[in-house]
Amino acid sequence: MTISQSTADTEASHYCVIEAPFGRLGIWTEVVDGSLMLSRIDYLPVHSKLIAPKNLLAKEVQKQCMAYFKDPRFAFDIPLKPTGTAHQEKVWRSAQEIPLGKTATYGEIASKIKSGPRAVGNACGANPFPLITPCHRVVSAQGLGGYMQEDSPGFYRAIKIWLLRHEGVL
Repeated sequence: MTISQSTADTEASHYCVIEAPFGRLGIWTEVVDGSLMLSRIDYLPVHSKLIAPKNLLAKEVQKQCMAYFKDPRFAFDIPLKPTGTAHQEKVWRSAQEIPLGKTATYGEIASKIKSGPRAVGNACGANPFPLITPCHRVVSAQGLGGYMQEDSPGFYRAIKIWLLRHEGVL
């Protein structure tokens, strides 16, 4: 999906909050080099105030997220803001290569990209596009492992479990 220059000019940066089966999703869109792009998705608690999408891309992100929540085989097609270091990009590409219903360990990805498991975990935690870049499919050799780099591991871990169940892993 692309948003034209003229549309992007009239629809600058925008933040909205939509419903998700495990809480809420905060969606940031912004104009980057004349094109409207998704700049971030945040997991939010269920009590977060809903804010309706107002630009075309935010509405499309909402539509595609709802399609994924109905069917985990849904393939996202959203313009993403370029972000991240070269290492993070390698990790995120590796996460996107993990098939639906499967997982890979931090160590497996580290070995593949010639890195360390902790660095892979840090890159997964910095992923600005959860759901679209499925870092939830990256797990520890001993179990689920962590999820995201936040102070509320129970909240994010519950989301990881929901996503893996939704995709048929658990």
